[in-house]
Amino acid sequence: MIKTLKTWTFATTLCCLATTSSFGQVPSYSTQAITKDLKFFSDWTASQLADGFKNKQLKQFSSPEIRHLAEQMKNGTYESHYLLNTYAPIPSNKILEEKLKLYNGYSRYENITGVYLEQGEQIVLVGDLHGRKVSLLIADWMRQPTPGFEPTKDPNGWGLKKQEIRLHEGVNVIHVEKAGNVYVDYFADDPETAPGITIHFVTGKVNGYFDAEKQNNEDWKYLLDHAVSPIMDVKTRYMQLAYPVEFLKKFRYEDGKELAQAYDKIMEQQYTFNGAIKYNRIPPKRILARVNFNYFMFRDGDGVAFLGNDGTMKSALGPNIYSDWGVNHEIGHVMQMSPQLTWGGMTEVSNNLFTMYVARQAGQPSRLSKYKNYDHARKNIIETAEKPFIMCVKDPFEKLVPFWQLYLFAQEKGYPDFYADLMEYMRNHPDKGKGNASINNMYEFIKISCDLLQTDLTAFFESWGFFVTGTFDVGDYANYRFNITDKMVKETKDYIAAKAYPKPEKDLTKLTD
Repeated sequence: MIKTLKTWTFATTLCCLATTSSFGQVPSYSTQAITKDLKFFSDWTASQLADGFKNKQLKQFSSPEIRHLAEQMKNGTYESHYLLNTYAPIPSNKILEEKLKLYNGYSRYENITGVYLEQGEQIVLVGDLHGRKVSLLIADWMRQPTPGFEPTKDPNGWGLKKQEIRLHEGVNVIHVEKAGNVYVDYFADDPETAPGITIHFVTGKVNGYFDAEKQNNEDWKYLLDHAVSPIMDVKTRYMQLAYPVEFLKKFRYEDGKELAQAYDKIMEQQYTFNGAIKYNRIPPKRILARVNFNYFMFRDGDGVAFLGNDGTMKSALGPNIYSDWGVNHEIGHVMQMSPQLTWGGMTEVSNNLFTMYVARQAGQPSRLSKYKNYDHARKNIIETAEKPFIMCVKDPFEKLVPFWQLYLFAQEKGYPDFYADLMEYMRNHPDKGKGNASINNMYEFIKISCDLLQTDLTAFFESWGFFVTGTFDVGDYANYRFNITDKMVKETKDYIAAKAYPKPEKDLTKLTD
């Protein structure tokens, strides 16, 4: 399921010389005192004490918090691993669009700090921003449904809420509205050359995060056992996970590394299917998978979300993630190209091409065969007295049948990269329209399919209702009105006929797996 939601944000930043907060209260930390005390350090992020610093100088500090920091540094007891770091930028969505023509679902929280900030005022020291816009994000991962409403009818929506706090160089005394894990919002169109930004969370608490490519299961268990946040962040090669510690302990306490590998295995298969591996187009970005408390599972602009209960969390965290239809289905929503392969009527169809592919690689029985979708589709589309327009078919699995049959036909021809090559062609060419004009992408899809398969598929598409003419209203998370004219159909058929491709030697509408 896909869910389009508005993002709710609010921002607050206190000037480093301010004496009152934006809430009209005297701040608990004096920015003047903190600023004055930075003279005892080598830089304004207080990354280390100044050369020649003496213990007697501790008496000269104005801020108790900064004096405590200096004491720890002088004694060699300060654990700065998570609290003080330099953050490289994450490639912006411009990079994603250029590489894969994908837009939403990749993480906006990739710069994980491993720091947990309590509610109230906190001290954050920031180095040279080099003219870049940098903010902190505090995600409300554990947000519960609004009391008095059914979770699915929550007036605040199902989406992820966050606090956004714009940073400036030097001393930032920030007001945290709700305690949570903090992330650095620093994206760039030039990630290879953009400078790193140093940030020091002086009053933060260490929660840590699991980097599956650098840590092992002993590190994993230590993190879960010592977590101060209800959420643990996990960084895999292709994914970012944000799940409750409670469920991670329940379902994956011994094998966090294997959990990460299962998600990466899904992504490797989906990247194989869409040609990202073949054409070296895997973006340097991660898809976000998180918990939610409103709905079973869905995809929105922030990634994919799974309900925080035993049943759904077992699907998202248990040993069978790789072959789990729901997990693959939601990730497929992120991977489906729009509008080229997701014109109106296709939102719950083109994502399931990915799901079917991963299930096949995992050795799972075909869902289309198991639930007799092939038979139902033939009965309801091909064998009807008045053939329906394919995009008006209500059942998304019946609508999926012809698209999957093309994959099966390609397999028989020894052409497993059919969809990979098709999507690469689409990435290299402009779409044929959006909104009501998005249906033009369907006829482009027909032409490309015939070209790649070197086969005249006119009869196949005719049988499945792709060439039915008329005006059709299609509801698909948005409402579409498609006006399919004789001219559109004739132009497509003439294009195919001009290629003089051979016709299939058998009826492809009867292919099953």
